[in-house]
Amino acid sequence: MKLPVVIHRARTGADEFRVVRPARPLPRAVLVDHDRYLGAYLDQEAARSIAALWTLAARSPRSLIHIPLRTPRSPDRAVPDPAGARLDLVLLHHSLQFAPSRWKEVRARLAPGRPHTANLPEANPPATAPGTRHHRENRDLLHEHVRAGTLFMTGSAKVFHETAHLFLAIAHQGPTHTGTHHYCTQLHANAGILGKAREIHIEYCAEWTDEETPATTAT
Repeated sequence: MKLPVVIHRARTGADEFRVVRPARPLPRAVLVDHDRYLGAYLDQEAARSIAALWTLAARSPRSLIHIPLRTPRSPDRAVPDPAGARLDLVLLHHSLQFAPSRWKEVRARLAPGRPHTANLPEANPPATAPGTRHHRENRDLLHEHVRAGTLFMTGSAKVFHETAHLFLAIAHQGPTHTGTHHYCTQLHANAGILGKAREIHIEYCAEWTDEETPATTAT
């Protein structure tokens, strides 16, 4: 799988950060904070791209993977979800020990990026036996923080690698569900992959509003 990205660098004091963004915007993708849980609403292209970016996070422990998702467009759904703040997404390896409180400054200092093509394997279902994830010794968990209008998902290479397939499933299976049926999956609290993090409901949405609609956003 070839993924076009743009690599930016930002310096704050003595520290330099490497920030990777998708080369093309994802106009039909939105991440919404519903308070008790998070909702990701994606079309096929966006789901495929996020699966690849999730895999890239597993292979790039020294980078911040930034996915802008605060589009004002909305999925055209029969039963709209409750309104909530729209968030961007940053994926990062826990070994970076990056403080989300620094993100606003880092984001403001990003230098012009350089194009790059990442060669990635396709995301596959995990080989880890589900039962082993519930062992007390399991440290391969995703943790979340929300700062500056951005959801930070922090984890190990293993947990990013083993959850990327959920987004690819949306890309593959979503278009086969039409009419009143919909296809969704989630990063579930009972799956042994979430630490200090809320569940993320991931839903395929083929139809989107043609016009931009106002949305609640966080700064």
